[in-house]
Amino acid sequence: MRYTGAMTAPSRGVDWARLIPMAILAASVGALAVAYIAEVVFGLEPCILCLYQRVPYAAAGILAILALGLPPRSGVRTASVALCGAVFLAGAGVAVYHVGVEQHWWTGTAACAGALPAEMTVEALTAQLAAKPPKPCDQVDWTLFGISFAGYNLMASLALAAFSLAGARRLMKAS
Repeated sequence: MRYTGAMTAPSRGVDWARLIPMAILAASVGALAVAYIAEVVFGLEPCILCLYQRVPYAAAGILAILALGLPPRSGVRTASVALCGAVFLAGAGVAVYHVGVEQHWWTGTAACAGALPAEMTVEALTAQLAAKPPKPCDQVDWTLFGISFAGYNLMASLALAAFSLAGARRLMKAS
């Protein structure tokens, strides 16, 4: 038998209806894993906006699992993938806000600064003083090439939104 350089295995088409939600799920789990590893292993303390930026990844992961459980040619599967794109766009919005707070383009919320409420009892004030203060949102603990986690999250969220919306479009054409 002579080698011709060609593979003889039968070629099949890509199962986009399954691959797209699986990729969204893998990206969501991966992003959450990076955030938790940075927090637990490397000791980077998240601020409240950092925690808010994790929510879209969890929501998109749940939507991707839902999409995987639906029939492949289902319009609901396509809608679920498109909704992942919208969720990632919302996550990009939170990331833009966080980058702006980090760069001092605008001020953060009261939760970002750890401000005390206007009216507080002595007992509540004592408990607040004894507790560890929340991390300010404008304090950047880690950068790579001058870009913070929030900046990388912005890029990842936009890329995943584009991927999800393009995937939904592909699934729509396939149905």
